[in-house]
Amino acid sequence: MPDNMNLNKLAAPLLVVMILSMMILPLPTFVLDMLFTFNIALAMIVLLVSLYTQKALEFSAFPVILLLSTLLRLSLNVASTRVVLLHGHTGPDAAGKVIEAFGHFLVGGNYAVGIVVFIILVVINFVVITKGAGRIAEVSARFTLDAMPGKQMSIDADLNAGLIGEAEARRRRTEISQE
Repeated sequence: MPDNMNLNKLAAPLLVVMILSMMILPLPTFVLDMLFTFNIALAMIVLLVSLYTQKALEFSAFPVILLLSTLLRLSLNVASTRVVLLHGHTGPDAAGKVIEAFGHFLVGGNYAVGIVVFIILVVINFVVITKGAGRIAEVSARFTLDAMPGKQMSIDADLNAGLIGEAEARRRRTEISQE
């Protein structure tokens, strides 16, 4: 039983290390194809589950899944870009069949369309990342500010109950004000 618990604790860090190693180690095209297919299937599953979720607590693992899937997509982007830049001169299927099929579907063999679509995707990604980072900072600040009155009351309650002294209460209040 203890070995199983240790393995469960190591599962998430090992998954993250494996995903990050995809950025460093070159991957064969058939592995990229399998990972892209898994990525598309995972995206569809997350989309459908989130659409059919009635209450937020029904899909409480969403932030973790979103983080890990974003990390997977980032490493797939790096791995596929490496393959395209290194072996793209050998033909359209040099980066795998999934990338080739997606390229034919999206661009249709026209370089002008490809450049315009690429520019649009880059702009959208930068806007989404910038807005997302700003929103995350706003939410984090809001949670910190909302928690402060409760922390102050907790310090006062501990002081009134005699669990802490005046010096400890001052130290904790200073710590909260620094937050």
